[in-house]
Amino acid sequence: MAMQISATNPEHPALLLELPWSLPLQEWPEDCLVPLPRGISRHVVRYARAGTEIIAVKELAERPALREYELLRDLDRLGIPAVDPLAVLTGRTDAAGEPLESVLVTRHLRGSMPYRSMFETTMRPETMHRLMDALAVLLVRLHLAGFAWGDCSLSNTLFRRDAGAYAAYLVDAETGELHPRLSPGQREYDLDLARVNISGELLDLEASGALHPSVDPVEFGHEICTRYDGLWQELTRTSVYPAGKYHYIERRIRRLNDLGFDVAEMQIEHSANGDSVTFVPKVVDAGHHQRQLLRLTGLDTEENQARRLLNDLESWMATQEDYAPGAPPASSRLHSAKGYPEAARPEVLAHRWVRDVFRPTVRAVPPGLRGAMDPAEIYHELLEHRWYLSERAQHDIGLDTAVADYIANVLPEARAPLEP
Repeated sequence: MAMQISATNPEHPALLLELPWSLPLQEWPEDCLVPLPRGISRHVVRYARAGTEIIAVKELAERPALREYELLRDLDRLGIPAVDPLAVLTGRTDAAGEPLESVLVTRHLRGSMPYRSMFETTMRPETMHRLMDALAVLLVRLHLAGFAWGDCSLSNTLFRRDAGAYAAYLVDAETGELHPRLSPGQREYDLDLARVNISGELLDLEASGALHPSVDPVEFGHEICTRYDGLWQELTRTSVYPAGKYHYIERRIRRLNDLGFDVAEMQIEHSANGDSVTFVPKVVDAGHHQRQLLRLTGLDTEENQARRLLNDLESWMATQEDYAPGAPPASSRLHSAKGYPEAARPEVLAHRWVRDVFRPTVRAVPPGLRGAMDPAEIYHELLEHRWYLSERAQHDIGLDTAVADYIANVLPEARAPLEP
């Protein structure tokens, strides 16, 4: 049977045909590979270049390859953080006509890191807590969408910097199952697998001397359960409020927004005697601040980055002469510019901020010093550096001064490119 390519984009097959598919993946020549850090995998995985794309190629049997490809496409449609599926190739043969395993092709997640590469220098416990937070958020988002992972682990996750925290992405969906809704038992099974896998991975790091001496692998395995349970409870619990205290419902919704989630539906019931109200939110949409920033500015960022940029945007807007103080703020949940002059609309001011503040600030950082940081992460770090210098000077030193100091004194030592 001839080789077949199923792709998400009609342009991808032509680019992929340039690669040496008649060779087993482990025999691919170095000139077509990209030297990026790889995590541990039960399959052979290589990074390669296809046109302008850097792709991850995983070799596995045909049936699981096709299944994982479709699952990743489902997760993409659901807006779940996962690697982007590009194609699946079946019917491969070598030069002698002998069959080769199928391959799954995904887009390399720029700026991402497998957990083992993050432990090349001893990771502080505070950073590990942030990794557990990111992984707990990812697992909750998967479960809210009805996806049972079946193999949650650090090895099956990629991490990206997100304004001082991390964002976690699913990288292996081979064991996953998508359901209309997960039962408590399915969720608990996934969570227990995560606990066991994470403890085992950290024990391996401990044996190799790559783990901070204060880190208990078993305790950190339990931490994912604690953080997951707390977040799940906050997102799904039923609240009972006194009748007439409807601002309590608004406060709960705002708290969910602060966690990065939107309430798609809500169920409100009055008690039989009318003295209390029961509120049940249906949280299905994560990325609250991401959507706000994208709508206002066109910038597509991680959730914590978006929250930080929105705060800076609002502060900047308040300094503009044509800003209407009564206009809804940029991060308002329900916002309309109706009734305000054209120049004072939040969208107009937001695009001016992108043009006059955000882009010039990011472009001031030489590309060779940026490493794998995306523009939003660069801007966040510049804001952090400005705050640090201003605290030391006991007055606001301004963004231009912070950028110059950051370029001169921070980037040369702190950043090394993760990608060519």
